Amino acid sequence: MLSDIQRKITELKKEQDVCILAHCYQTHDILEIADYVGDSFGLAQQAEKAPNKTVMMCGVRFMAETVKILCPEKRVLLPEPDAGCPMAEAVDKDMLLQLKEKYKDYAVVAYINTTADLKTECDVCVTSSSAKKIIERMPEDKILFIPDRNLGGFIAKQCPEKTIVTVQGCCPTHAQYNGKDAERAKSAHPNALLLVHPECSPEVTALADFIGSTTEIMDYAKKSDRREFIIGTENSIVQHLGIDCPEKRFYPLSKNFICPNMQLTKIASVLHCLEGTDGEEIILDEQTRVAAKRCIDRMLELGNG
Repeated sequence: MLSDIQRKITELKKEQDVCILAHCYQTHDILEIADYVGDSFGLAQQAEKAPNKTVMMCGVRFMAETVKILCPEKRVLLPEPDAGCPMAEAVDKDMLLQLKEKYKDYAVVAYINTTADLKTECDVCVTSSSAKKIIERMPEDKILFIPDRNLGGFIAKQCPEKTIVTVQGCCPTHAQYNGKDAERAKSAHPNALLLVHPECSPEVTALADFIGSTTEIMDYAKKSDRREFIIGTENSIVQHLGIDCPEKRFYPLSKNFICPNMQLTKIASVLHCLEGTDGEEIILDEQTRVAAKRCIDRMLELGNG
């Protein structure tokens, strides 16, 4: 039974001094046994503060790498080794070096959804919620934004004083929907507000009532006095909001709005990782870790105040 598995996980994580992090896109049974739930960078910051010697990231590989970048002294586990991120893998280091040669006088801004290896060649890191503020505060006027063209384009519209070049990377889960999909959902639920992630296509964000990170979408829906919402991000958020706010109605932009990589991690994956029969420890050589951390440190410097 699920409750038995959750109870065993709770026992093992206490015995082994493990802090369990769960990204918002994980299923609710995993959120229930997590010590912290949130967006990727917020979770890495929680891992840094946690007293535990071992951290498990229930999410995808780049998120676990970010934890390791910030917590070199801790053992970092990824319960499903195959849980990757197509967006994070859309640009590799060789491609970025070629882009930097082409755009020599551009500062490279990396979305947090990038590999540790790629971050080593970037100037500043951003999250979806901090990107506008960070880029506005950068002294450079020319920006090469990687790897998400949709988020980069969304930020470019908000920062017209900057010249922002994007590449062809994207989140295939968010980018697959167009204006017709959004119009169809709004027609089916005329009283609902459309809340979407900036990784969505420009056609979708143009029709949105609110655009924000996963955490921002959830906060907006919880605080709003409206009662119906269409959620334009991973469908797990529809489930979570429905549980948190049973008096409100939440509808998916599409029934197929599912990230296959995020959904690879099951409650049994967490158990097996704790039992030592599955999962992977994330290892970064110190040179890569230190080089990757520089763009994160720069983000924090620009974001303070």
